[in-house]
Amino acid sequence: MVKYKRIVLKVSGEALAGKEGFGIKPPVIRKIAEQIKTVHDLGVQIAIVCGGGNIWRGETGAEMGMERAQADYMGMLATVMNGLALQDNLESLGVPTRVQTSIEMRQIAEPYIRRKAVRHLEKGRVVIFAGGTGNPYFSTDTTSALRAAEIGADVILMAKNGVDGVYSADPNKDSSAVKFEELSHLDIINKNLHVMDSTASTLSMDNDIPLVVFNLNEPDNIKRVVEGENIGTTIKGRE
Repeated sequence: MVKYKRIVLKVSGEALAGKEGFGIKPPVIRKIAEQIKTVHDLGVQIAIVCGGGNIWRGETGAEMGMERAQADYMGMLATVMNGLALQDNLESLGVPTRVQTSIEMRQIAEPYIRRKAVRHLEKGRVVIFAGGTGNPYFSTDTTSALRAAEIGADVILMAKNGVDGVYSADPNKDSSAVKFEELSHLDIINKNLHVMDSTASTLSMDNDIPLVVFNLNEPDNIKRVVEGENIGTTIKGRE
């Protein structure tokens, strides 16, 4: 039995880069694809949002003097590259996958159409949402919350690179940091915990979408979360 039947899996760009933190590492993305296949085999409907921080960060470009909107569009293109790489790995494992982009590029992916995305999920295809929201100034966290609301997902699974939940402070810098097992989206905003940006937290809260933050690097963690095992930190939709 699975706890969640339709999920949005948020995979950060850094998670695709492994320890190096930059670029796409084939062995790393292969392991992620294998985890996703295991969950797909359970009959779970899976949508994925990829970050792009392993290739480009819009905020970094803006800090270098680039116009923020231009820098953000470059970041959106980075998420498409990650999405295509993940699609290729999933399909090589026999998992039917579609990439939908919020910025049209028909030669390589479908444009994002909500009803079509839902139909793909119902047919057992993994859908990768790339290109962010299609608008500058919005993060892929916000994309995850937006798409989860649009497709009626049961949960957002936020797969972190080497981080096993939400802490009161950075556990790598503060030995007194405490791990939270359960929070609300309002707690995230009020405590300024930087799990996801405030726009994404508010959107998730308003649409009553729970969030689970967990460590992607542990084998089968996605499956464990989907089956209802209490790992990481669960953030409730509403209080």
